[in-house]
Amino acid sequence: MSAILPVEKYRTTARAQFLANLLAPSAKEHAMSPLRDILEQHRLSALFQPIIDLKSGEFLGFEGLIRGPADSPLHSPINLFGAAEQQGLELELEMLSRQTVLETFAGLELPGNLFLNVSPKAMTHPSFKNGQTLAFMDKLGIAPERVIIEITENQPTFDFEAMRDALLHYRGMGFKIAIDDLGEGFSSLRLWSELRPEYIKIDMHFVQGVDRDPIKLQFLRSIQQIAESCGTQVIAEGVETEAELKVVKDIGIALGQGYFIARPSPTPPLMASSETNRIINSSNIAIFPKTELNRRSQATAHKLLTYVEPAHPDTHNDIICDRFHANPALHVIPVVKNGSPLGIIHRYHFIDRFAKPFQRELHGKKPCSELIRGEPLLVEKNMPIEELSHFLAEADSRHFADGFIITEHERYIGVASGQDLLRELTQMQLEAARYANPLTLLPGNVPINEHIERLLHANTSFVACYCDLDHFKPFNDTYSYRKGDEMIQITGRILNWACDPKLDFIGHIGGDDFILLMQSRDWKVRCEQALRSFEQAASLMFREDHLVAGGYTSEGRDGAVKFHPLTSLSVGAIQVVPGQFVSHHEVSAAMSEAKKMAKKIQGNSLFIEQRSTTAGRTAQ
Repeated sequence: MSAILPVEKYRTTARAQFLANLLAPSAKEHAMSPLRDILEQHRLSALFQPIIDLKSGEFLGFEGLIRGPADSPLHSPINLFGAAEQQGLELELEMLSRQTVLETFAGLELPGNLFLNVSPKAMTHPSFKNGQTLAFMDKLGIAPERVIIEITENQPTFDFEAMRDALLHYRGMGFKIAIDDLGEGFSSLRLWSELRPEYIKIDMHFVQGVDRDPIKLQFLRSIQQIAESCGTQVIAEGVETEAELKVVKDIGIALGQGYFIARPSPTPPLMASSETNRIINSSNIAIFPKTELNRRSQATAHKLLTYVEPAHPDTHNDIICDRFHANPALHVIPVVKNGSPLGIIHRYHFIDRFAKPFQRELHGKKPCSELIRGEPLLVEKNMPIEELSHFLAEADSRHFADGFIITEHERYIGVASGQDLLRELTQMQLEAARYANPLTLLPGNVPINEHIERLLHANTSFVACYCDLDHFKPFNDTYSYRKGDEMIQITGRILNWACDPKLDFIGHIGGDDFILLMQSRDWKVRCEQALRSFEQAASLMFREDHLVAGGYTSEGRDGAVKFHPLTSLSVGAIQVVPGQFVSHHEVSAAMSEAKKMAKKIQGNSLFIEQRSTTAGRTAQ
């Protein structure tokens, strides 16, 4: 309690002074609304939710969240801030919320950083910029270096110049910047490009279910790739399951937040739970949904092209303004002279400037070339999409939001944007997700090899199994190809059932050959169970007389009649330890050798190769 007493002192002094000028104008109101009563009586409370470093397992800091009185319909933040918007009290509520969070954070003596939610409207308000908040923090003993201003985007942000100026001011005082809900708002990509934040939060929609949705997986991976090139750390919001945490961690995302890690609380934990630490410290990798991006795609930048009628550099700004007003969907106008692109005029930059008083009167008759913003990014139409994604990530981040020019032999042919690229990357991911064996719909060679490489790169111990049907061709010849396909499908289902979906990967490389990449500790028991299940299922596919005889005779291509044993399943397994192999080629070769040994054993069999000792085997 003693640590909170200094905070109570400022509740009646600094805090009251800070809010006095905001609440005084509303004293003229005839009636006191429930929200006004909450503001006057300072009846808000703060909760804190940890943000965890997914490498170290330590908490980077806490996001401050606000709640209304527990006995009020305005307890929910949605209702609370909704009422404030209706009554024109957004600024007053946000100011009081900020003070409540700062006071409580200091009173609890929480370690690390504080993520403080601030709206763009409040960001540019004089009461925030004139140093009152900094003075209040100084009295509470909170250094600005510990505070991350988290920009919330409840509505579009158009005055980017004012936002940029404000943030430069705050950075100069030691604050860091985070952008909330990337992918959810109207202008978050533009904010990212304009403001260059230290942190970017991915909207929880793209995090929840990422372990099952290849589109969300590709979105997160694309954002992470761009963030790495910009020096921005990504925070995955809304992590609610173990599987989601595993995928987010394996993508390389730096930070996580969500109910699985810790719920918002008035007294949050100071360290991660044992369950969360177990996942973060585990060397196991996540099983990604379907398959990764198909790197064999031949799509090029030309696929992203949209033709926009270019403007000559001498075109008057009045004409540019009229074109933007006539077409709300027009985001950029390229400036081209004799076929050579000179730059891009972006809608938001143009409107930002011309919306100010007397700007159109002063600049309307001037050439539009004066409004070109920096050198354009030129991309030849034949550049592959994957190469373009790396090229764009390494370029100035403004090109991602503003767009770039597509050329043919350095002459203008159209424009495209970062959003166009993300859309195409997502479509490529969908195609890759469908890249599977058509008979079993299990992943094929490409995703199998990619998963092996992920395991090797993560220095994870795993078991690689090559599963093959013995005497399968005679079964096909005797019972028909339709029955052969049915046996392959049954084999795929049995092997899939034997796998732990959280740890084990199954692929179908073609024909009657399957691959298992297993991280489960009881992998041997699972393989033995699969052999028993196959024996039972396969027995239903043979005629009774063939079962009694243990096989059947058929005529080969050379005309000779030969006896063939019943079809069985052979599994060759190798135990892979870190550093043993350097590529999927070496793993595949070792698996093939183990499979050959398994096929030498009569009946359904499991052969386990142990390269450093002697080979062990189990036959059924």
